[in-house]
This record gives sequence, structure tokens and C-alpha cells, in this order.
Amino acid sequence: MADNDVSQLSESQQQALEQFTAVTAQETREAIPLLRRSQWNLELAIAKFYDGETADPAAEAIAERAAAPAAARPQIPPPSPLPAPGPPPRAGSRNRVTISPAPRIVPQPTAVSRRPSLLISLLLFPFSLVWRLSNSFVSLFYTLFPFLARFRTAISPPSRTQTARRSQNPRDTAARFIRLFEEEYGTDTGLEFFEGGYAQALDLAKNELRFLLVVLQSDEHDDTASFNRETLINPEVVGFIKTQNIILWAGSVQDSEAYQVSAALNCTKFPFAALISRAPSSTSSSQGMSVVSRIVGPTPPQSLVLKLTTAITTHSETLERIRATRAAHEAGRAILEQQNSAYELSLARDREIARARREEAERKLREEELVRAKAEEKVLLANNRVAWRQWRARTIPKEEPAGEDTARVSIRLRNGKRVTRGFNGSASMEEVYAFVECLEYLDESATNEKALERPSGYTHEYGFKLVSPLPRRVYELQSGKGGSERTIKDCLWPTASLVVEVDDSEDDEGEGN
Repeated sequence: MADNDVSQLSESQQQALEQFTAVTAQETREAIPLLRRSQWNLELAIAKFYDGETADPAAEAIAERAAAPAAARPQIPPPSPLPAPGPPPRAGSRNRVTISPAPRIVPQPTAVSRRPSLLISLLLFPFSLVWRLSNSFVSLFYTLFPFLARFRTAISPPSRTQTARRSQNPRDTAARFIRLFEEEYGTDTGLEFFEGGYAQALDLAKNELRFLLVVLQSDEHDDTASFNRETLINPEVVGFIKTQNIILWAGSVQDSEAYQVSAALNCTKFPFAALISRAPSSTSSSQGMSVVSRIVGPTPPQSLVLKLTTAITTHSETLERIRATRAAHEAGRAILEQQNSAYELSLARDREIARARREEAERKLREEELVRAKAEEKVLLANNRVAWRQWRARTIPKEEPAGEDTARVSIRLRNGKRVTRGFNGSASMEEVYAFVECLEYLDESATNEKALERPSGYTHEYGFKLVSPLPRRVYELQSGKGGSERTIKDCLWPTASLVVEVDDSEDDEGEGN
């Protein structure tokens, strides 16, 4: 028992013991051996308490050798390689406002346990079956007699395996805490806990420039229930949190995330509350957030509201300055975006005008090209027609003298003149059409000895028809569409009187205009 005497411990060891018992609610006689096995490393001891520990004889031997001189010489504390922390905080200075960084804590997922092999599962199946049946029987027994369960809890404190909880993701952990809190204190408390992890709540407070109130509790602490019932759900506290638009995040240190947050915020006693915000000393924090107020231990609701009001009043100017800076940046960004939008709109308008002008110029150019092409085509067609007439006039045979094979044809031209000519009866009707078409060039062909060639690529079309007035009959070049050419003897034998009817679509050209 001498080894577990608190008076034999150094000041730093007593400080570590006080913090360990505050977090774990373990008895002193059980806490000292665990701290010694952990070389008085507070975080290692708490981890062993919640996660269990494996036997390490070497570490225990070192711890025993380190404890022996301390027991032999209680008046001389052993030297410490690190500077010893200050004395425990007094009641008057416990809630003193200090600004310290508020780091961003992201809990690491626990490793997934491996399933045993099939052989081991088969070997352990009988024991597992007996264990499950026993648990079922005990659960049924305590259900039938619930007072026995409360009696058992009262006489035996929860063990490490009972206090430690399986690590879950932050959202599930927050949902479980809220559910247990509402089951214990009701759903009409008015508190709106943040349904997410501490890191997400910290990011929200940073981005929206709001205050974050972190409440850490230990389910095994004696003051937890009274603090929640008398202070946390007090209407004055609830109304203040809502009025100030404070983000409320709470957790139990029995959970992995809340424990890591308590270690990061240097929580030494429960219940614990910390107000986090942007502060002038935020440059010391990588996340830009700082703890601007700490409330440690049982606190009346009026004192809690007063402390929070003082901290908010002190640091609201910083938030307003940051809001003004952000608003100025947003206004500048909005003006820049408006200028860019106006410039892009003007540029698009100029591009549209240039495109319309370009399309109009291209359209006019195409129209001019089309008019020019049509004019050139018309001139070429007229030249080819004249050349064809001149060539065809040279190929028309002389007038056939009167005889048995001669047909006398009288033709009244469009200008009213009448021409009579003899044609060979075996000649085609095309000879009569050619005669009418080339009448004005016959005299020139007789005097012009220059050889003329037929225009290449040109197909001549006659722009008139030869019609017999009484009875009216149109003499086509062919007997039908795609038929054979008709001869003069078939149509105009032995005499005929014809009239030239010009098509309306043809230009007025011809024969003695």
C-alpha cells in the first residue's frame, strides 16, 4: 500500500494523477499502478485505460526501479528531464480568460478486426454458444427483475470495457450523444446540437464567422448530470445560445473523438466548456481559430452566460473586422465580376455586329457574283446563239426550184412580213425552222466566205413554233417526245401557209426585228 501513497509522488506525478482520475473517474489505488506502467505518460495511460493493455514486464520493472528511490527518499523528488508544470489551478483563476489555439481534430478510423479462421471458429463454437445462451438468460433475468440491474450497477463501478466505446464516425457519434442526451433530459430542452464532428463544426464556425461552444463531459463524473440539468438546459443559457447564433457541439470523453478534443483543448476537469472563435492570436493556430473562453467545473447558468457574454463582447470586434474585410473583398469581387461581365457583353455585342457586317458583305458579294455570272452567261448565250445562227445559215441549202419534190411554203414572220420559199419534200421540218431562225443571216452567209464553226458545247433551242392558222395546227420538229423527225412532205406537202408564234419566255430576237 505504500507504493500507492499519494504523498510519496512528486508534484508532476500528482498533477498527472489528478488529470487521469478526472478523465477516467478511476480510484487512486488503481490509477497509480497504471500510470507507473505508462512511465507517467498521461495520454498513454488514458489510452491503456480505454483500449486495454498488454503485459510488458520490462516496462513494469523500469517503473518499479523508478519508484523505489522515490519511496526511500520521499523528501527529495526525482529529477525530471522536462520542466514541471505549474500548480493546479485555483478556484479563482480556474475560469480566467486565456486565448490559446484551437486545433482541428479529425479522429482516425479504427482498424478493422480480422475474423478468425474457420478452424478456430469451429473449435470455439461450443464456448461461443454457451456464452450467448448465458448472456440471453442474464438479460432476460434482469428484464424481469430490473431492480437487480440497478443494484448491480450501484455496488460495482463500470469497468474499462464498459466505459470504452467502439469508435464510430463523427456523425454517428454525435447522433448517439444527442439521442442519449434527449433520453435523459427530454427532447424539449431547446438545445440544437451540431449533428456532425468537431472538425466540421470548427470549419463551419470559421467559414461563417460564428462562435463555437464546445461542451465536454464524462459520463462517470458526479457533476455531469447536475451541470446538464441546472446549467446547460437552463432557459437563460438556451436563449443566449440561440440569440447569439452560437454553434453548439458536445461530446463524451468516453468517445474517441471527444477524448482527442479534450486532450487538444487541455481539458483537466469536467464538466468543461470552451468558446472558440477567430481571435487576434489566431496566427498561432494553423486553422485560424482560438479558444477565447474556458468554463471548467460546475458553473451556475448566470455565471456561464456572463463569461460567454464577456468573451463575445471582447472578440466581436475582431469578427466584425473580418466580416468587413470579407464584405469589402466580396464587393470588390462583385464589381470585378460586373466589369468582366459588361466587358464580355460589350465584346460579344461587337463580335455580333462584326459578324453581321461580315455576313452582309458576303451576301452582297455573292449577289454581285451571281448577277455577274448571270450576265456573263446571258452574254455567252447570246454570242453562242448568234454564232450558231451564222454557222447554221451557211449550212442551209439554196432554195429548191419548182418541181415534183418541191413544197411551197408561205411563212408570215412576227413583224408581219411574209416570205415564200421552196423546200425539198424529203427534208426535215428542222430545215424550215432553221430557215426562219437564220433568215437575217442568209444574205451575209452568201457574201461571207469566212469559214464558221459550230459553237462547242452549245445546244440551240428554237424560241418559236410554226403554226397553221386554219385549221390551227402546230408543227413540231418531232412527231412526239423522243420520236423521229418529221419531213416536210409529211406536214407541208404540197403547199402550206404558216405563222411564226414566238414563246413568251424568249427574248425578242429574230427575224427582221
